[in-house]
Amino acid sequence: MNKWDERYASEEFYFGTKPNDFLVSQRLLLKPGMSCLAVADGEGRNGVWLAQQGLRVLSVEASPVALEKARKLAEQRGVIVEFEQADLSQWQWGENRFDMVAAIFIQFADPALREQMFAGIRRCLKPGGLLLLQGYTPRQLEYKTGGPPAAENMYTEALLREAFGDMEIIHLREHDDHVSEGAGHSGISALIDLVARKVA
Repeated sequence: MNKWDERYASEEFYFGTKPNDFLVSQRLLLKPGMSCLAVADGEGRNGVWLAQQGLRVLSVEASPVALEKARKLAEQRGVIVEFEQADLSQWQWGENRFDMVAAIFIQFADPALREQMFAGIRRCLKPGGLLLLQGYTPRQLEYKTGGPPAAENMYTEALLREAFGDMEIIHLREHDDHVSEGAGHSGISALIDLVARKVA
């Protein structure tokens, strides 16, 4: 059993069952019927919430243990989510597939995998499609309230501007806030939020 399966093995939801606050704060951008990719969606809290907003969600996750919990959560909430188990280093993102991509705390990715994943995100969005991304900045290493203990996996404004420079950046902000997402993310955190639109 790998570390992620172990992390998700408890009855409790490691990151809780409530959706991410930043994602919820952008709900006015969401329209029923939009196709959405939830990247590395864990136990499904974000993908299930997006489906509750009327989106057609593909939730991709590597851990079969997490996916089993995500399926149960979708069932409890009475929504249909398409789940796929996948290693994102091998996964075929496709082209112009999604109206929206939700990438919330996907910082397990080292710089090489991150570059590959960001390229996949840009490719799989339809023209006019939206990216909603939240992650940690390097100062998160001081707070130790979630995320990997690796500075190179963290994001800065400059890094995100460069990575998504061919998209229209609608919102980009670094801020410190209290995060309460189960045992996994708990306490004051150094955050960065991005909303970007693929140029039509």
